[in-house]
Amino acid sequence: MTKFEINKKVFENFPELESGRLIFRQILLDDSEKLFEIRSNSEVMKFMDVEPMKSLAETENLISSVSESFRIRTGINWGIVEKHSNEFIGYFGFWRIDVKNCRGEIGYALHPKFWDKGYMSETLNTLIEYGFNELHLHSIEANVNPYNLSSIKLLEKVGFKKEAYFKENFLFRNEFKDSIIYSLLKKDFIKT
Repeated sequence: MTKFEINKKVFENFPELESGRLIFRQILLDDSEKLFEIRSNSEVMKFMDVEPMKSLAETENLISSVSESFRIRTGINWGIVEKHSNEFIGYFGFWRIDVKNCRGEIGYALHPKFWDKGYMSETLNTLIEYGFNELHLHSIEANVNPYNLSSIKLLEKVGFKKEAYFKENFLFRNEFKDSIIYSLLKKDFIKT
């Protein structure tokens, strides 16, 4: 492996991780109902600029897609499980990995009943550190709706910087939306 190369060994077995209150594991078909609750919730989907899911079949297709992305080494997506209740509460993923440039794009969501408990900060601290130290990413990108102030605050807290603001670059529901690209270099990561 050269100095600037993704660690392909990460993809040999799905990396299960944990933090103080959370377990991060592969998303399974058994998680379909909980994932559907998240991806069909209007509050969760408010700033995602994709249609809420309308059926369990859509959720099962998403799970198959993220499993396939791990198999072909283009993404790693974890289910977030609360240790105390053993409940699936959200997900976090490096859903697009640019192998050539050692860059990953992240996406994440949490069930609203678990908001404002510090779970997503805990998730970002654990999985971004993993992305830099184990996966060997050089930089991480997040594409954010400008009105998603909670997500922006969360990203800035761990050191993400605004890299670009695109005006009306995304068509959703017959309306052009703006988007902001945030990025984080390994050297700028602030573990909180």
